[in-house]
Amino acid sequence: MQIVFLGTSCAKPTKERNHSAIFLSYGSEGILFDCGEGTQRQLTIAGIKPTKITKILITHWHGDHVLGLPGLIQTLGMSEYDKTLKIYGPKGTKERFASMMKSTVFEERVNVEVVEVNGKFYDGSKYSLEAEEIEHITPTIGYRFVEKNRRKINLDFVKNQGIPEGPLLGELQEGRTITWKGSKISSKEATHTVKGKIICYLPDSIPSTNSLKLAQDADLLICESTYSSSMEDKAEKYKHMTSKQAALIANQANAKKLVLTHFSTRYKDTYELEEDAKDVFDNVVAAKDFMKINL
Repeated sequence: MQIVFLGTSCAKPTKERNHSAIFLSYGSEGILFDCGEGTQRQLTIAGIKPTKITKILITHWHGDHVLGLPGLIQTLGMSEYDKTLKIYGPKGTKERFASMMKSTVFEERVNVEVVEVNGKFYDGSKYSLEAEEIEHITPTIGYRFVEKNRRKINLDFVKNQGIPEGPLLGELQEGRTITWKGSKISSKEATHTVKGKIICYLPDSIPSTNSLKLAQDADLLICESTYSSSMEDKAEKYKHMTSKQAALIANQANAKKLVLTHFSTRYKDTYELEEDAKDVFDNVVAAKDFMKINL
């Protein structure tokens, strides 16, 4: 599992920071959180093929989070994209997406399925996705990615038993008992459980009960922090979070690591924001465009 930050600025891009977009690579799937202007170029620079994207999770319909959609979809159409692109978002997403797609002529179309979500909206064999409404000046949702627990082979045990690589190990990983050289071998003795990872993404918003709910026990909490706490009044006016407020959520939710993003262009570097957050939460880092995190 790898997270790549494609854009970490707020409403305006800078020379160093693009509009909001975060790419999660998980096995054969690619999940894109938001799609600000220029996202497809950021994907190219990062060496990520746009056709890897299987789901796009839109948090809200401010331009700096969605204006990259038409260009990205056009590129997918010219790249023989043969999957159904699933786009999820808050209430109003279907109407706004339809209006956006009418604004441009597309020579090549891709199959797109648009779904407005709240609560758990995807429950696959390997992970689930949840969304909750959070408070901003337009309908906005945060997201929670929950990897399912999985079984991992106890290598020393299977080596001592002489069990070869192949289908039998797969059976054990699926939780089934096998027969090897006349003896029953249970999954419980041949494997151990690896707890799944949790990733939370809190975009433009102010702290709320649902923010804590989404962030609870997250291995990685990605949170907007447009301002430092010295500008809390401005943050409150525009319903944005300060870096200290993001850190308080991480602390209260028992998150393991906090990554700050969505920075106001007034900050030439992120030192003030990081130090502000570290007053209440130690394991914090400010994201940069093309920063990668492996989980």
